[in-house]
This record gives sequence, C-alpha cells and structure tokens, in this order.
Amino acid sequence: MFSVSSLKRDIPASLVVFFVALPLCLGIALASGAPLFAGLIAGIVGGIVVGSISKAPIGVSGPAAGLTVIVLTAIETLGSYQYFLLAVFLAGLIQIGLGLLRAGVLGYFFPSSVINGMLTGIGLIIILKQIPYAFGFLTPSNSNMLPFSNDGSGTIAALFDILNFVHPGVMLISLVSVVLLIVWERPWVKQNKLLGGLPGPVVAVVVAVILQLGFSGLEVLALTPDYLVSVPVAGSVAEFVGLFTLPDFSQLTNPAIWTVAFTLAIVASIETLLCVEAIDKLDPQKRTTPTNRELIAQGVGNSVSGLIGGLPLTQVIVRSSANLQARAASKLSAILHGFLLLICIAAVPTLLNKIPLGVLAAVLIVTGYKLAKPKLFKAMWSHGLEQFLPFVITVAGVVFTDLLTGVALGMAAAIIMLLQRNYLNSHFLHIKESATAEGRTIITMRLAEEVTFLNKGAIKKQFDNVPIGSVVIIDKSPCVFINHDVQEYLQEFAATAAERDISVEFIENEAPVNQPQLSAS
Repeated sequence: MFSVSSLKRDIPASLVVFFVALPLCLGIALASGAPLFAGLIAGIVGGIVVGSISKAPIGVSGPAAGLTVIVLTAIETLGSYQYFLLAVFLAGLIQIGLGLLRAGVLGYFFPSSVINGMLTGIGLIIILKQIPYAFGFLTPSNSNMLPFSNDGSGTIAALFDILNFVHPGVMLISLVSVVLLIVWERPWVKQNKLLGGLPGPVVAVVVAVILQLGFSGLEVLALTPDYLVSVPVAGSVAEFVGLFTLPDFSQLTNPAIWTVAFTLAIVASIETLLCVEAIDKLDPQKRTTPTNRELIAQGVGNSVSGLIGGLPLTQVIVRSSANLQARAASKLSAILHGFLLLICIAAVPTLLNKIPLGVLAAVLIVTGYKLAKPKLFKAMWSHGLEQFLPFVITVAGVVFTDLLTGVALGMAAAIIMLLQRNYLNSHFLHIKESATAEGRTIITMRLAEEVTFLNKGAIKKQFDNVPIGSVVIIDKSPCVFINHDVQEYLQEFAATAAERDISVEFIENEAPVNQPQLSAS
C-alpha cells in the first residue's frame, strides 16, 4: 500500500506533525476547560483511527481550536464531563449518518462571510481566554468561556484583575514564547535550512521548559505545579488503561445532550469540509478528498474519542498545512503521528508535565491572532456591505453570546442582504427601449434562466414604472424555470395592462418550462 519512496517522506513528515500537534492538543484542551489528557486522546484518535479510514492524502485530524467555545460551554451547561463525552459519541454517529446521506456538500451552503466571522470570533475569544493564563492569573473565573457574563465573572472581568495576580515567571515565559512564535513566521527563518525545519511551537515549548527549569532556583520566578501541564502518570498498563474515561449512557434521553451532539456534528463537519477544500487546493498533486468518506471517517473518530474520554475532533488546517509543508506523500504520515502521540503519553508523561501553561497560552494566542487578523476586517470591508455586515454581525454574536447564536445571526444578516439585493437588483432583467412609428415606447424585458419568488418584487417594481401607452415585450425564451408566483403576476399584469393603454406581448420558450405558458394579450 505504501511504497519505499513514500515512507522516506512520510516518516520525517510524521515527526514534524507530531511536534506541531503535541502543544496544540494540550493547549486546546486547556482552552476548552477539559482535562489535558483529553486533548492528547483526541490527537491520537485523529491520527490513528481517522487517518486509517479517511482517504485524505494530506489532511490531519485532531482537536480543533474552532470547537473550544462549544466544548467549554457544553461542559459547563451539561454539568459533567461524562455527559459531554456522550454528546461527542452521538455527534460522531450523526456525522456518520451525514456521510451516508452524502451531505459532503454541506459546507457550500454557508456563505464565506459567516464562516470567516465564526472563525474570527473564535480567534478573539481564544485570545481573551488565554491572556489570564499568559500572566499567571489562574482562578476559577477562567473556566467561564464567555468574555462577557451577567455576573461579571467572565474573561473581561478577569482581565481587570490580572495586574493584581501577575506571576513574573509565567509572564516572562509567555512573552518569550510569543516572540519566538512571531519570529518563526518570518521569511528569513522559514528559508533557513536549519531553522526552517523546526516547527515554531516546538521551539517555543523547548525554550519554555528550559526557562522553567532555570527559574526553579529563583524564588520570584519559580513556577509551582499549578502553572505546569498536569498529565496523569501511570505506573502500569492497568493504570494507563484506567486513565481513559467512559461516557455516561444513562443520559441518552437527555435533550440537552442531543442539542450539544447536533451542534458538534454540524460545526465539526463544516470545519472539516472547509479544511478539506483548502488542503486539496494546496496539494501539489491536486488529489481530491472524497468528502462523504471524510465525514464518515470523522464520525467514527468522534465516536471513538467520546467513548474513551477524548475531545471532539475535525480535520485541522494547522496540522494539515504542516504535513503538506513537510512533503508528506500519503496518509501514513497522519497515522504515524497518532502513534507517536500515544507513545509519548504512555512512555514519557513526566516530560510533558515540565511544560509551562504559559507557553500553551502563547501558542493559542498566536493561533487566535491568525484566525482574527486585523487585515481580514479590512478585506471584508473592501468586499462591500453585503459581505462585511454578515461577517461583523457573526463576530459580535460569537463573542458576546455563543457560537450557534452568532452563526445564526450572521446567516440571518446574509439572507436579509440577499433578499434586499434580489428586490433592488434587476440583473436578471434586460430592458431595451425603442419607439414605434406611432411614437409609442417599446420596452423589451428579457427574463433569466431561473426566475424565483425572490425576483417577484423587482419585476413588479419594473412594471409599475412602465409609462402609459407603452408596448411591453416579455422575452421568456431563456427561461428554464419560472416560479408559480411570478407566472401568476405576469398573467395579472397582462390582463390589466389595457387599463393603462399598455400592450403586452410574450416571446415564449420553445422548450417546456415548469409552468403552463402564457398567451399573448
């Protein structure tokens, strides 16, 4: 199945993806308010299980930053992590159903303005949530993902308290990590043969661990275990197996569980399909990922992850891009990176517990910034209000309420803009005016191939402005579909036109259309 030449590329690529995935799995679990071990489980399942079933040649799956808002809110709402795991398991089954129903085109029904707004809002929330961790402000209020809450316990309230709880050691590690991550994005680093091969997050983690060990002898800068990663350390195989958590199936009839499950399934599916589209475009070999098969693979992965205590997962752009840049030849790279994560948590968990939370916060802050770059706002504005308004409304909705509400508000704004354009814009009408020998004005109106009920308002507006005494020629020859409401209105206009001394003629479509043809008046 895998050739020797592909192994030579896939094995090194899997190491790169492993080093990128490790801090992201831990950081996303931290941002989600879930056990850090859960993020690693999702990374393992995304690599081994999804990688084995999927036919994505380059795509890599794992816990996604785009789901952090849903995960944290769901865990708090349901009141139990075991309840949440049941929702993840069910979400996987729903995704399998979507794949079997061939719903791989689902992502195309969401306008890019809303999708960009959703990702930008998530990016802003991630940044807001990680700022307290970056300064060493660890209190129960950090568990509230909503930046604005009614009781004042949200992230914004926490931000005002940061200066009273700054930990110099944590702040210094976070600052150094952010600088390193920014520097590692510079062209002169990426083009360097030695430095360019090292993933920025890996460099930041290594430097942070070195700083943390160096601070241990300094009273002011020393980090206590509260400021470090805490992954369970198993002394035997039995203890290691016992670290995995099972869902609580007694809540199977709980409506709240199903609400979370459907939310996770839809959002995770959309994120996956968007990532698939992006990575397929970047693939030098221009291979195409079967989207329905990918939904099934993601569904199996989420069900398995939920069964053993892991976070929900999607195909993710950061790890997939790293895989692509590392010149992976096949999906073996994704599978191997999953095994590397498994070996890491089984054999060397004590090393993971040396990692400061501050560096994970830095990785997430930079990730959040990439999702919510200021230039994106400028780009959306340049596309006009039709794109900018749904985008900014989605951003505000996600930040100030929750992800589903934000997306719903953005979709509502996009639909309103569409309806307004269909009413005001007569691009589907081609009007030509000329004069008869008797001096009467001839107006030729050429309809488009598809005329829906959304076009009725614009058509009516045009007819209301036809001058008295005109000759109106309605050319229906291009029409393939004419909505019944529009057909009915054309009949009414033709029947009453004589009252305004208007003559109406029709040029019919030779091919049959969906509705009976009108006779000329």
